[in-house]
Amino acid sequence: MRRNKAVAEDIQQLNTNNDIAAALWINFREDPAQSFYPLHGHAWGEFIYAFNGMMEVKIGQIDYITPPLYGIWLPPNVQHSGLNRTDISHATFYIHESLCVGLANQPGILLTNPLVSSLLQHLKQYPTEVSSGEHQRLLYVLLDQLKQAQVMGSYLPHSQHPQLRHILDYLHQHPEDNSTLQHLAARHHLTERTLARYCQKELRMSLNEWRQRLKVINAMSMLKQQISVENIAFDLGYANASAFIQMFKRWMGYTPDQFRKMHQVNQRF
Repeated sequence: MRRNKAVAEDIQQLNTNNDIAAALWINFREDPAQSFYPLHGHAWGEFIYAFNGMMEVKIGQIDYITPPLYGIWLPPNVQHSGLNRTDISHATFYIHESLCVGLANQPGILLTNPLVSSLLQHLKQYPTEVSSGEHQRLLYVLLDQLKQAQVMGSYLPHSQHPQLRHILDYLHQHPEDNSTLQHLAARHHLTERTLARYCQKELRMSLNEWRQRLKVINAMSMLKQQISVENIAFDLGYANASAFIQMFKRWMGYTPDQFRKMHQVNQRF
């Protein structure tokens, strides 16, 4: 993966899974922040789901970044690499190309349903032998559910434009920064109008929308770690919890507490 100078030089390279044990196979990993998977590919499609944290998967010039409740779908034989900016707990579900009929031919974001989240939580919490009938039946149910999932574009797109990329990298590291578009542009020797134009061209959305999505991703991860709503609001740059709750509900359709309770129910599946 090409990495800009804003990423620490001591970034850790992780081992890819090159010996996949079955036509349907699932792997659970805990990866540290500032780590990456080098460019690789194989005859298995991959569904990557983050329980906590964020993983960025790069295919060509496109970055796919996904929050919890979404997952990244990679068809077989697609060369890709991965970057973890934060600590991350994730599952990777491998599907051999012979079983990928009915799944998308193009990579993208899959909007999953609660059953997918529950199945993944159950498989993580109660590991069984790969060859066992129970394990394989659950994987086939998971496969059927993924075939019904909605395919979307990147939830939080990135950019290869040097100045815009530096701004996005900064906001990843400082989600609490609520500087105006004008101030962010000035710091990087741009006009507000030029920065707005770069965002529409590179991200297909305004910088404000991109920042809201980033806050939602960070909030979901912190909610699942049982951090209080008040502390999350403060960490994300809100003056009070009410403003944060309104933002989260506007984007997700339910309050932070409702999201937390839903996650706790899924864990008890």
